[in-house]
Amino acid sequence: MTYAPDMADYIIAPDPMSPRLTRAVVGTDQFGNATEISVVEERPLTIYLNSREIVTAMTIGDYPEYLALGFLLNQGMITAADDVMGVDYDEELEVVVVRTAIETNHEEKLKKKTRTSGCAVGTVFGDMMDGLQGVTLPKLQVRSSDLYALAHKINRTPSLYLEAGAIHGTVLCQADRPLVYMEDVGRHNAVDKIAGWMFQARESGDNKIMYTTGRLTSEMVIKCAAMGIPVLASRSGFTAWGVEIAQQVGLTLIGRMRGQRFVCLSGEDRLVRDVDPASIPEEGRKHGRKGGGRG
Repeated sequence: MTYAPDMADYIIAPDPMSPRLTRAVVGTDQFGNATEISVVEERPLTIYLNSREIVTAMTIGDYPEYLALGFLLNQGMITAADDVMGVDYDEELEVVVVRTAIETNHEEKLKKKTRTSGCAVGTVFGDMMDGLQGVTLPKLQVRSSDLYALAHKINRTPSLYLEAGAIHGTVLCQADRPLVYMEDVGRHNAVDKIAGWMFQARESGDNKIMYTTGRLTSEMVIKCAAMGIPVLASRSGFTAWGVEIAQQVGLTLIGRMRGQRFVCLSGEDRLVRDVDPASIPEEGRKHGRKGGGRG
């Protein structure tokens, strides 16, 4: 695939031309004419921790090892200090097994599982907030010029969303550089893939920004803080609890990023407005993406 010049920054970028991720489907349009479009594939992935089945997620099927690792990390079922002996993926069975050197407390965690407002693997455990006790996020300054540059690059990145829609994107960034861009049918899946990549790459979140196309909910804020990432930004809006938790843990929370506009509801003291918004072009419809919607 030929990438635009901005793609040079990416360590991992979307691959919208992968035949495994989309399928051509024939239908009819509003005039009754035959039309063919690409639709996103959706397949189950069952995650095991040692010998225990944990969850079956609906996912597009890329980076299953990162998804499994990130899910277990973000649910507190394994930690960065755990000795992960192996991550084995069986494509035929659609199963990932994460093996640790010693048993974890995942049975206790399963007792506290609840459903959340998210889609796909949108689960959260009753004591996830406990995992934020003692978390100290760095007071990373974020420049508005970097936010505008990130939005410009990300919105022009060839992606499954632009190819087929019905999908969320999450991007790990540093200053004005997008680094790892993950997509999935659920925004939580995309975040978990990034967490899994960070774990395997031993990448710190201290100087990173998380950009997402989805809503800034409590679980998104909790996951971002647990990953040690001090800035979370989105094209979409906020939930009240998401804002409250961001303020409690010292996370900079920026939403409704469209063209010249954005709203900061947490971390205003860490936001450096170093560019006149009037100098930023308004966003064209060609590069528009979903700002919220379902999931």
